[in-house]
Amino acid sequence: MKGKKYLSLLLALALTLTLAACGGGTEQPADNAAPAETAQDAEESAGSGYATDTLVVNIWDNNQRAGLQQIADEWSAKSGVKVSVEVITWNEYWTLLEAGASGGTLPDVFWMHINEAQRYMGADVLLNLTPYIDADEQIDLANYYDGIVEIYSSGGSQYALPKDHDTIALLYNKAIFDRYGISYPTNDWTWEDYAAAAKAISEAGAADGVYGTAMNTNDGQDGWYNLIYGFGGKLISDDKTKSGMDDENTIAAMTWLADNLFPYMPDQSLMSTSDPDVLFQSNLVGMMLQGSWMAGAFYQFQQGGNADYAWAEIPYYDANGNGTCEREERVSLYNGLGWAASAKTKDPQAAYDLIAAFCSEEGQLKQAELGVTMAAYKGCSDAFVNSFEGMDLSPFLNVEENGTLILHPYSKYTTRWEGMFTTDLIPGWQNPSAMADVCRDVAAKMNNILAEEA
Repeated sequence: MKGKKYLSLLLALALTLTLAACGGGTEQPADNAAPAETAQDAEESAGSGYATDTLVVNIWDNNQRAGLQQIADEWSAKSGVKVSVEVITWNEYWTLLEAGASGGTLPDVFWMHINEAQRYMGADVLLNLTPYIDADEQIDLANYYDGIVEIYSSGGSQYALPKDHDTIALLYNKAIFDRYGISYPTNDWTWEDYAAAAKAISEAGAADGVYGTAMNTNDGQDGWYNLIYGFGGKLISDDKTKSGMDDENTIAAMTWLADNLFPYMPDQSLMSTSDPDVLFQSNLVGMMLQGSWMAGAFYQFQQGGNADYAWAEIPYYDANGNGTCEREERVSLYNGLGWAASAKTKDPQAAYDLIAAFCSEEGQLKQAELGVTMAAYKGCSDAFVNSFEGMDLSPFLNVEENGTLILHPYSKYTTRWEGMFTTDLIPGWQNPSAMADVCRDVAAKMNNILAEEA
């Protein structure tokens, strides 16, 4: 969850940010008595055995807030501890978190992301959850996706519990396909089929300014990373010491993408100033890859007659040319957020117990049922498929059964080498014949960054 990516995307047409303030009533105290709210909160706190009456939670996705607040409120009803779920935009989130880490004013509970986890786990600002997990009979790390558990582990300790997991599927605008007489995507589509449809839409829609597809060229989880691994390449070595951008299969995937898909996308300048999601919601893009964490946003946008969207499984690369999808030929990246707590939270036990409520089997089932995201707890995501009436989300789960999931590549300084993709890959996107050299140059720079992690 982004992904995204993964992580949080700015949807000008769908996203409304809400900052929930943490505060109490103004009831006046009686003579020589404590304020009414303070007395009530103290009673609740004493009754629950916790040393605090309020926990502040920070997240970056407003689409998830209502569902998470509902789960938190159910825990509050049992614990007596109020929970305020506050939404911060993606960029501001990490700025505020870094400032909070430096000043000792982190929120009690907050999301952690694969790109930042290594840095924060090594800075002694996250609560070590291992002692609490060991004492909790309801939480067993074996019940979660191994890769997501691994992301938030360091030195034998666990610094976040897995919140969710996500996969990638093909999102398409049925009205655009209908307008130009093009058949809808199917679960049997290869990347060649995808490219053919992108070309057909772009050519038929040229006068209308409609493009066949779009892609975040600087964030590959819901885009080109999937093609790299589908073609048998890699972004980084398994031991995280060497770039895979110079792998021949990686170069083949990148060259194919630049040659067969990039010509049917908005130009680089447009995609750099207008998020592909916004272009899609503006009916200017026929189809795109997207993560499960965004399903709710697109569903909400189409409510009220704004659009008619549907999902299909991510296309596959027919490596052996037999016309049948082998499991290893359909690849989706996956990722997952983690619930972490501040090492200086007012009440570590209360913070952990709230996290455990979010991550318990019951909490994870509720999360899926409410359409917040798919679960990190194995076997709890089925309800997500039907969480939005009239929108079939089964492609997100089907890829786990008939495809291969690859954990989002990461290292200690992920943001450093991912950040250079935005500019350094442009010559290859614009000139496919130069992509091989571009990839090798990027690999060399990436290797220098990885060497600093040793």
